[in-house]
Amino acid sequence: MEVAANCSLRVKRPLLDPRFEGYKLSLEPLPCYQLELDAAVAEVKLRDDQYTLEHMHAFGMYNYLHCDSWYQDSVYYIDNLGRIMNLTVMLDTALGKPREVFRLPTDLTACDNRLCASVHFTSSSWVTLSDGTGRLYVIGTGDRGNSTPEKWEIMFNEELGSPFIIIHSISLLKAEEHSIATLLLRIEKEELDMKGSGFYVSLEWVTISKKNKDKKYEIIKRDTLHGKSVPHYAAIEPDGTGLMIVSYKSFKFVQVGQDLEENMDEDMSEKIKGPLYYWQQTEDDLTITIQLPEDSTKEDILVQFLPDHINIMLRDHRFLEGKLYSSIDHESSTWIIKENNSLEISLIKKNEGLTWPELVVGDKQGELLRDSAQCAAIAERLMHLTSEELNPNPDKEKPPCNAQELEECDIFFEESSSLCRFDGSTLKTTHVVNLGSNQYLFSVIVDPKEMPCFCLRHDVDALLWQPHSSKQDDMWEHIATFNALGYVQASKRDKKFFTCAPNYSYAALCECLRRVFIYRQPTPMSTVLYNRKEGRQVGQVAKQQVASLETSDPILGFQATNERLFVLTTKNLFLIKVNTEN
Repeated sequence: MEVAANCSLRVKRPLLDPRFEGYKLSLEPLPCYQLELDAAVAEVKLRDDQYTLEHMHAFGMYNYLHCDSWYQDSVYYIDNLGRIMNLTVMLDTALGKPREVFRLPTDLTACDNRLCASVHFTSSSWVTLSDGTGRLYVIGTGDRGNSTPEKWEIMFNEELGSPFIIIHSISLLKAEEHSIATLLLRIEKEELDMKGSGFYVSLEWVTISKKNKDKKYEIIKRDTLHGKSVPHYAAIEPDGTGLMIVSYKSFKFVQVGQDLEENMDEDMSEKIKGPLYYWQQTEDDLTITIQLPEDSTKEDILVQFLPDHINIMLRDHRFLEGKLYSSIDHESSTWIIKENNSLEISLIKKNEGLTWPELVVGDKQGELLRDSAQCAAIAERLMHLTSEELNPNPDKEKPPCNAQELEECDIFFEESSSLCRFDGSTLKTTHVVNLGSNQYLFSVIVDPKEMPCFCLRHDVDALLWQPHSSKQDDMWEHIATFNALGYVQASKRDKKFFTCAPNYSYAALCECLRRVFIYRQPTPMSTVLYNRKEGRQVGQVAKQQVASLETSDPILGFQATNERLFVLTTKNLFLIKVNTEN
C-alpha cells in the first residue's frame, strides 16, 4: 500500500524582510465611488437548523461578490430577482449601472431549504452556476471581454440532490472531448453522531463531458469526500488529475451506496462506544479487558498468541490484530470469559520490568488504565522537574517565559491544519503538509490558468503560496510576502473578508460593517527619511490606509484587482481606487 509523502513548504529567504519597520498610517484620501443597486443582493440568512460553526464558515461568511479573474476589473453578483448582474469598469469617473447577463430560470424563493446561489468562472468562455436549490448549470458565455457581449447559453442543467455551493471548477479540452470538473460543498446531517455537532461536510467532485459536437454534456464521474470541518481551501488541479485541500480536520474519499453506510457505521460505532478495549500492566504481565456482545459464548472467540503478535477474533470478525510493543511468553499467556460478560486476556512479559507505552504498535483504539501506585511512582520520578512555587528564582540569568507577557494576537490556535493532495484516479492521498501554527488567512487567483494561491501566516508575516501540480518535488512555490501582516490581521477582531491584489501590490481586509483596511507593499520615498534609533536613511515605507464606507448595511462581498477594491453591501456596490495604472 502506498503511503502519502510528508512534505514541507520551502520559504524563499530573499522574499523576507527582517528589517521591516511596520506600516505607517497614511491620511491620503482614497477615491471612493458608490453605485445603488436596482434590486437587493440575494442574501440567504442561516436557518435555525444551521447552527454550527461549519454552517457559519461555509454559508454565513459567504462572499456574494464574484470576480472574473479572466477579465480585469469585472465583478458579478446575483440579486433577489434571480439575475446575474455584471459591472465592468473601464473609467472610474464614468461608471455605468450593473447590467443583467443571465436570469435563473427557477423561482429561488419557492425552495425553503435553499442556500445562497453561487457562481464560478471556469474559463474565459465557461461558467458554472448553482441556484442554491441543488441544481447545477454549466453555461457557455462566449468571450466575456467583448464590448458587445454574447448571450449566456445553458449547456448542462441537472438536479444533483441536496443544495450545495460551488467552490471551484476547471475546463479541460483533450482531442475532441470537452470536460468541466467542478467541486461542490454540502453540509449534511449525520444522524448517528451522538458526541459531535451532528453534521459532516461533503465535497463532491463532479465531471461533466461532451465527446463530440453531436452529443450533449453529461456526467461521467462523481466522487465524494467526507470530513468534519469546512475546508479553508479546495481546488482541482488544472489538468484535472488531482485535488488539493487545506482543512483543520482531514478528508477522505468514500464510496456511494452500501460501502458509504458501512464506513459511517464504523465511524459512528467508534464514537459511541469509546475505547474498544482497556489494558493494564505490572512489571511482569499485561491484562486486556474487552466487553463482549450479549449472548457471546466460548465458541465465538478465537485468540492467537505469538511471541510478538496477537490476533483476537469475535464471531469471525477481526477485533484486534497487530505487532505487540515487546515480546511475550506466548505459551504462558491465557484468556478467560468473566461473569460480567467480559473477555480478560493475560499476557506474560518476556522482558520483566519494561513499561509498555502502547499495547499494539500504532493502535489507538484501546485505553491504558493506571493504578494509584503506578501514578505515584511516575510522579516521584518527575519530581525533580517541577516546583511548588510559580517562579522560585525570577532574578536568575534565564527566567522562565511568562505567558502573561504574550499579546492575544501572539497566541496561535491549538488546532493544526493540514494541506493534502489527492490523486484523482486512485482517490488516495499522495502528499501531506502539516501546517502546524501556519494559520490559513485567505486564497486569491493570481493567474486564472493556475490553481488559486493560498496565504498562510509564518511567524508575523503573511506568505503567499502558488501550487504547481506538475512539479512533484516542489509542488508549492513561495511567490510573495506581506510583511508583518500575519501579526497585524490578528488584531482585527471584526474582520470578515481578506484578500490581496493579483500583482501583490497591496493586501486588504474589511470588517463586517463599514471599514476597509489597505496594507501597501513598501515603496520608495520621494523625500529623505531617517531612522532616529539607528541613524540610517530609510529608502522605502509601507503604508496603511483606512476607508470608511457611507452605509450602515453589512458587507456581503469583497474583491480586489490590481487597481481597485470592490465592496458589496445589501443595496450598494462601492468601488475604491487603490492604485493608478502605470
